[in-house]
Amino acid sequence: QVQLVESGGGLVQAGGSLRLSCAASGRAFTTYGVGWFRQAPGKEREFVAGISWLGGKTLYADSVKGRFTISRDNAKNTVYLQMNSLKPEDTAIYYCAARRSPVVARGPGEYDYWGQGTQVTVSS
Repeated sequence: QVQLVESGGGLVQAGGSLRLSCAASGRAFTTYGVGWFRQAPGKEREFVAGISWLGGKTLYADSVKGRFTISRDNAKNTVYLQMNSLKPEDTAIYYCAARRSPVVARGPGEYDYWGQGTQVTVSS
């Protein structure tokens, strides 16, 4: 069993930066693909970024490509999402998710474990 805890959310002005962290329990986490998703009010949960178990493969949504960077430190059982040049449309609850597979995926249904989420609000 893996438990995920996100942190690092908050309120930031447009153009600013935040770094989200996803801390996991369980050594198996280091062998799992991990994704970040977000959900804005009234919208479906959407894929933001994902990383394979050793970090060799990353995926990004077109809307964040070039602004967000996903990385992981398996020694710390932690995955990060560095968010730069934030826009008001990035406002959402951000969730970390892990799947019992070393590869990364885009679909929420392909993930087995979810964190509780952290709120990111970008003001204009």
